[in-house]
Amino acid sequence: MDRLTTADITAELKDLQELLALEKEADLEYHRQKILNLPLDKRVSEGYSWYNVTVTKSGYTIGDRAFVIVERPLPHRPDQFRAGNMVNFFTRQPSVHKPERAGVIQYVDRAKMKIILNSADLPDWLNVGLIGVDLLFDDRTYREMEKAITAVQKAKGNRLAELRDIILGKQAAQFREVNEFLRSDRLNESQNAAMRDVVGAYELTVIHGPPGTGKTTTLVQTVIQLLQAEPTVLLCAPSNTAVDLLTERVAAEGINVLRIGNISRVDEEVLRHTLDYQVANHPDAKTIKKLKIEAAELRRKAKRFKRNFGREERTKRGAMFKEAGEISGWANQLEQRLIDQLLEGARVITCTLVGAASSMLAKRHFQTVIIDEAAQALEPATWIPILKAGRVVLTGDPYQLPPTIKSHEARRRGLEVTLIEKALKRQDRTSLLRTQYRMNEVIMNFSNQQFYDGRLLADASVKDWTIAKDPTPPVEFVDTAGTDFQEQVQPSFQSRYNEGEFQILCEHLYALLEHCDTYEIAPLPSIALISPYREQVVMMKQAVKQDPKLEAVPITINTIDGFQGQERDVVYISLVRSNGKSEIGFLKDYRRMNVAMTRARQKLVIVGDSATIGKDAFYKSFLDYCDKHGEYRTAWEFMA
Repeated sequence: MDRLTTADITAELKDLQELLALEKEADLEYHRQKILNLPLDKRVSEGYSWYNVTVTKSGYTIGDRAFVIVERPLPHRPDQFRAGNMVNFFTRQPSVHKPERAGVIQYVDRAKMKIILNSADLPDWLNVGLIGVDLLFDDRTYREMEKAITAVQKAKGNRLAELRDIILGKQAAQFREVNEFLRSDRLNESQNAAMRDVVGAYELTVIHGPPGTGKTTTLVQTVIQLLQAEPTVLLCAPSNTAVDLLTERVAAEGINVLRIGNISRVDEEVLRHTLDYQVANHPDAKTIKKLKIEAAELRRKAKRFKRNFGREERTKRGAMFKEAGEISGWANQLEQRLIDQLLEGARVITCTLVGAASSMLAKRHFQTVIIDEAAQALEPATWIPILKAGRVVLTGDPYQLPPTIKSHEARRRGLEVTLIEKALKRQDRTSLLRTQYRMNEVIMNFSNQQFYDGRLLADASVKDWTIAKDPTPPVEFVDTAGTDFQEQVQPSFQSRYNEGEFQILCEHLYALLEHCDTYEIAPLPSIALISPYREQVVMMKQAVKQDPKLEAVPITINTIDGFQGQERDVVYISLVRSNGKSEIGFLKDYRRMNVAMTRARQKLVIVGDSATIGKDAFYKSFLDYCDKHGEYRTAWEFMA
């Protein structure tokens, strides 16, 4: 294998810096067009603002930060707000002093949102009404990525420099041989081999985990093994959702895990492991809270003194601010001592990649840093936790969803290539998890051939898994060619939908439910309807809600991106595209389709127009695969 030189790595990192700048500018421009230039009612309708919210709770959280919990009015439209988003908390009441406060979303729970404000005090206008929340451009994420790349570029003669040269391929990763008796009974052969590679690695382990191969299970058992010799492991992932899952899985093993940062959902299983929760429920928390309220009240009183008052008033004002500062300092000192105790006591710390830059972890270094779902993260973000690492574990699958990129130029020039992809290509020794436990072998094998060189094996427990007495194979393609079910475009969002295609999907689903009823299959198999196009998902949700045959059936409906990480017994994929030009748009992203095609356990049904998709080599191969190993059906079978 050809090795990169120092000059190669220098040039590559310089180029990466330029691509990140392009992406930042494209993201900012997208924000300007989508949010800054839209009137408020439009921002609300398109999901970029909440307005006329009610403040249901407020208070003070870790550090010199106030928080608010707001609730929005009905109806609850779909929106773009996610944990970790930067937001602007504002009022439109006239004559209000400082009517805006920036903050970050700690969690969103349907109609409720908790915002940590970038200020020590709460606004005076919390109860005056006309309050809203806007999405802000997330400059912090870019700042942390830029800082990480700069640190990697400048690294010389230290551990970061060694990790950089190995991860980017100047040198091969080194391993000590680990006795084969080191194994977990809960792991298979390839999983145990991956675990031994992590234990034996001096600098880097790369674990390639295709769909259903038990990557998370492998990571958790590996963490258990690492904790035999290490005080604390840092476990990261790109998204809050992925971090929450890791937190739950580690905690289920009885390990003391501490979740840093924001959370994707609010339930006891995740919440009780967060730093905020553990600080708030500590016996010292009442004292800290009381001190913070006292300091805030003093500052509020001090602000009532106008600057042009006499000397005596100015003296009182200064004394109040000084006393408030002393009380805040005392509260922060007590709080920091408590945070340090919790961090020291944690065996595993979990956070997002950007969360690894938290001030709470500023002086901490970890013998092992594990980065899960590394194929979904921009390379600059992946370097953020590596700054704290003695050695690195990269896990993920580059044949599933890539990172989101807004700059076409940056994507064209390679920003979409992730650090784990580079490491998989440039390292001689990597680990592939080979046995999958999710899906029937026929469902698995198309992806297996297209993406994994036929190296995956279906475990005996799922190899022949089907719906009871199902007369058709586990994979079906229903062809709408010739039916004139043309795709349509939703004008506001420019997303596509296809009502006729969905009608055919419904007819197939009715037949499946009738089969389950006839053979008294109970409980019903779990069912998901997914599509690459958001507008198709919106239309399907509305139609299912109004369909008396389906309203009582538990069905999950989502985009492919939204459904990643999930699975169901039966998965229907609506491809939507049907036009005379054979244009397939982002169906061209075969990794997205790999995700979609590997969500089903027992049955996969894809509905689409062969005349539109069939000229593409990937979809032509799939149609041939259905013809040979599955069932190739025409939509006319389902039309009255």
